[in-house]
Amino acid sequence: MRLPAAVLDHLVVAAYTLDQGMAYVRDRLGVPMTGGGMHTAMGTHNRVLKLGHGQYLEVIAIDPKGRRPDSPRWFNLDDSGLQSGLKIRPRLITWVARTDAIDTLAPGIFNRHVQVRPMQRDSLRWRFAFTDDGSMPGDGLIPHLIQWESDIHPTEKMEDAGCRLLNLEGAHIDPPSVQRVVSSMGLDHAITVHPVSKQRPPGLLAKIKTPIGVVVLE
Repeated sequence: MRLPAAVLDHLVVAAYTLDQGMAYVRDRLGVPMTGGGMHTAMGTHNRVLKLGHGQYLEVIAIDPKGRRPDSPRWFNLDDSGLQSGLKIRPRLITWVARTDAIDTLAPGIFNRHVQVRPMQRDSLRWRFAFTDDGSMPGDGLIPHLIQWESDIHPTEKMEDAGCRLLNLEGAHIDPPSVQRVVSSMGLDHAITVHPVSKQRPPGLLAKIKTPIGVVVLE
């Protein structure tokens, strides 16, 4: 039986510090990031950039002034190996899809090793599907899930800097397994998954139309 559908909501760039991540995006895309804030429950903070109707880019980092959460942080941010790599440069690590049926969709995707919890940042409210250990499904190529608790998507209040997501691609050691999960969510056209090769290392890349031309973010 096909699961409830989801749609691409946002891309996640992880950074060692928020300033580092903002500078990386500004240098690559030619526009500054605005908005964002603190995730008190996760001990993280972010900045955002609109990529079109209902889509945006998020830069996220551990907040040095925040408290360490009782459970693992999202997007594997507690992993020492990931943090070591982020010291060198920020990285596009995963993406998030939104749904109106997160309680039905999340257990089917993550084999019940998942908790759907309420979250907030300032006036924004949403529910998010957390893996038990904070890991990223499909090494980041299978999206995390979000369900916004508002009739208006956050991008409606974001400044438009003229950036648009053109396509999302990834490379994985087992593309068919990733593609099966993505397809079951109705996201067949949201991402193209290739086999890992010398030309395509594991991970994600996004092609984004910007005021300075088409840019690859990875």
